[in-house]
Amino acid sequence: MIVIGAGLAGCEAAYQIAKRGIKVKLYEMKPKKFSPAHKYEGFAELVCSNSLKGDSLDNACGLLKEEMRIMDSVIISSADETKVPAGGALAVDREKFSDTVTKKIRENENIEVIEEEITSIPEDECVIIATGPLTDGALAEEIGKLTGGFMSFYDAAAPLVSFDSIDMTRAYFKSRYDKGTPDYINCPMTKEEYDAFYEALINAETAPLHEDIEKPSVFEGCMPVEIMAKRGSETLLFGPLKPVGLENPVTGERYHAVVQLRRDNTEGTVYNMVGFQTNLKFGEQKRVFSMIGGLADAEFLRYGVMHRNTFLCGPKVLNANYSVKGRENIFFAGQITGVEGYVESAVSGLIAGINAYAYLTGKESFVPGKGTVTGALSDYVANGEAEHFQPMNANFGIVSHEFHKIRKKKERYAAVAEAAVKEITALKAERNDLF
Repeated sequence: MIVIGAGLAGCEAAYQIAKRGIKVKLYEMKPKKFSPAHKYEGFAELVCSNSLKGDSLDNACGLLKEEMRIMDSVIISSADETKVPAGGALAVDREKFSDTVTKKIRENENIEVIEEEITSIPEDECVIIATGPLTDGALAEEIGKLTGGFMSFYDAAAPLVSFDSIDMTRAYFKSRYDKGTPDYINCPMTKEEYDAFYEALINAETAPLHEDIEKPSVFEGCMPVEIMAKRGSETLLFGPLKPVGLENPVTGERYHAVVQLRRDNTEGTVYNMVGFQTNLKFGEQKRVFSMIGGLADAEFLRYGVMHRNTFLCGPKVLNANYSVKGRENIFFAGQITGVEGYVESAVSGLIAGINAYAYLTGKESFVPGKGTVTGALSDYVANGEAEHFQPMNANFGIVSHEFHKIRKKKERYAAVAEAAVKEITALKAERNDLF
């Protein structure tokens, strides 16, 4: 079995195949070659946030993680082992997380890691292509020929700041509504401070995009903060600067706007600006973001960047088991399939891996029902609206269920989660030929 790419999806796919006794050749071009977004030599590198989002079952991504735990996900187990405090979210020390996944993959006796760039698709083999949303060059051309072309959007990453440089006489620790532990640093702004920040933000100079596209399509889930701001002066106050539930825990003071910072490593020396994906020039980021309360003297350890992501039009190209329509020996996994997010990418690798094993051994495909987040994502990729297909995060809106009459959202989501966990557990027991 061949897996191309040792990102989140590729590592998950390789692990799932190898644990079932099949030998895997895992091709990874690092460290000989890096994409524009990758810097670390380890596998499963997190290039944007260090958060895998919410971890409770009343959150769709939290439910997805639980479904993956039931199915023995190497990505989620590694995240659990390297997590850092982040309130109700599952955030990790990104380097320790990568090192943990890398160790598990390299030490697996059924996985042979080949540090080599693949430029063509081995079409006569059973192969999983998990080369990520920055796939380019000869391989991108080969994939384009196989699938009829890519669609594309732009993605952005947020800056990282040093904890020692944050003015904690102005900023304070608190989680929204005091949910979970108070792990987030909150940087407050008065209305006057916010208005000045807003004007500076919408007038700041952005970095040029290298691709020859004047108006790129930007995925809503990773909207650059400056583009979001230009939608209206109040937009940020309902997004990354929402102050509700973030009153000062000492004084009780309420603020007009609050920026949250999330721990990015175990030691707590590095913090990520939540929701501040950006394409501003580096000097402009320093000037504008230093206007935020508590960040006047902030040391930026990494500035935000923006890059092109590419993905397939899944409904035209892919089956629900992530194989190519008409070429069932070729699978895709990760963001290239049209799922969006770390966990979503990993679960596509998990399902592709199990189904590649099923293909190789002549067994029936495995795709959970749409009452699970796993199955709902698979269904969206294969059966979504092709004409307006866009990347999809885990959310309860795509999950099919029978609990619409439950009026309270929290209770409804709890019922959906309970049913989904039962379904995945039952499917795992029923398909003992695969598990």
